[in-house]
Amino acid sequence: MFEKHKTSKPESTSTQQPQDHAVPGAQAPVASGRAAVIGPGIHINGEISGDENLLIEGRVDGKIQLKSHQVDIGEGGKVKADISAKIIRISGKVRGDLNGVEKVVISGTGNVHGNITAPRMTLEDGAIFKGSIDMDPGEPAKAKVAKPVDKPVEKTSVKPTETPNVATGDKPKGTGGYSLN
Repeated sequence: MFEKHKTSKPESTSTQQPQDHAVPGAQAPVASGRAAVIGPGIHINGEISGDENLLIEGRVDGKIQLKSHQVDIGEGGKVKADISAKIIRISGKVRGDLNGVEKVVISGTGNVHGNITAPRMTLEDGAIFKGSIDMDPGEPAKAKVAKPVDKPVEKTSVKPTETPNVATGDKPKGTGGYSLN
């Protein structure tokens, strides 16, 4: 009788273990911060938006908007799109404007042709970049508001009878120095 009971318990625990592993596995992508992946064999035309990080190893043509998340373009990734994200990391090829809320990083294998707007920017050794970088887009507007009002400048004039002191190269005999006239 004990043997029968002992054999049934391991079976019941062994059947429960896969179910226990399945539940955490389903929640793991959300908790672990893993990213959605566009694989090397995928080509997307259109707009991409969402609420998680994104890794692009394939091709994307269009627009990418993940303002609260990170977008990574892998070494095999080819993107022809404007990208807006919290953090943008480029290791592949991108043709389009980048708007990073926190920062933009172009790795040594990255190739970017477009304008970048971000408060922080990293361009690693070997990276290719053609475009402009605006690291503080709000600053010019603040500078215009804070600019002091122009005051008229008072003009001063030199009296025509005064001769300014000028250093000359003529050495008076016996002094060994230069004189001011």
